[in-house]
Amino acid sequence: QVQLVESGGGLVQAGGSLRLSCAASGRTGSTYAMGWFRQAPGKEREFVAAISWRSNTYYADDVKGRFTISRDNAKNTVYLQMNSLKPEDTAVYYCAADPAWGVVVTTRKPSYWGQGTQVTISS
Repeated sequence: QVQLVESGGGLVQAGGSLRLSCAASGRTGSTYAMGWFRQAPGKEREFVAAISWRSNTYYADDVKGRFTISRDNAKNTVYLQMNSLKPEDTAVYYCAADPAWGVVVTTRKPSYWGQGTQVTISS
């Protein structure tokens, strides 16, 4: 079992930055693929970014160049640095983990999820 706890959400103005953190505990392993997803009001949850245990990364097109995912395996923590934020980035952001990279990136149904952190961007 893996527990994921997100932090770092908040309210910022458009053009600003936020850094989300996700701390993993329990039956964790630095070999897990980690990802960030988000869900805006009235919309389905969508993929944002993923990072493999070797720190290969993959991004959704609408965040590419603005968001950066990284991980610190020694701390069992993954980060999402979000720059040039837009009102349409407003959503609850969820951290997710799975032993398989393809599950996070392709099928997008990871086994483990955090509780989410709210990100609100004002115009």
